Amino acid sequence: MSENEIAYVGDMEEKGIERRGRIKALKRKFNQAEKTDETSLKNDTENSVDSVELTEIPLPKPVFRSYRPQHDSLNSFVLENAKPESVDEQIQDHLAAGKPEPLIQEVDLATLAPRKPDWDLKRDVAKKLEKLERKTQRAIAELIRERLKSGDDDDLANVVNVGANVREAQDVDSDED
Repeated sequence: MSENEIAYVGDMEEKGIERRGRIKALKRKFNQAEKTDETSLKNDTENSVDSVELTEIPLPKPVFRSYRPQHDSLNSFVLENAKPESVDEQIQDHLAAGKPEPLIQEVDLATLAPRKPDWDLKRDVAKKLEKLERKTQRAIAELIRERLKSGDDDDLANVVNVGANVREAQDVDSDED
């Protein structure tokens, strides 16, 4: 063992001895407090018996709720029979609260019709299709420019017609979706 460990163990022993001393002191105080309490209780009971006068304590009066006494002198303590209250109004209130009020008078069949099974796919792809549409238009325009630069005037009419046909075909495809 090193010197630090020995010193640490010695400190713990000292702290343990101090703790035991504090516990013994607390026990002594507690025992003394109990002895003083016992003696004070004895003195209090002796004094209280002397100071209390013997007076007559009134007895509780009986109350007869569920039966009739046999002796006539006890009939004054009998309670009257309870009359049941009318619950018709409460029942009507509960019945009225239980009926749901119609929220919508007319039902629109268009809102109840189920959607097509691929509506979510179309919704998610719509942005990508818009970008592709723009790129396609640019590519078509570049092809037309290249053919115009090549100098084929006869092909110019054909190129314009092809471009118009492509646009019509795309419009028809988008209408079918």
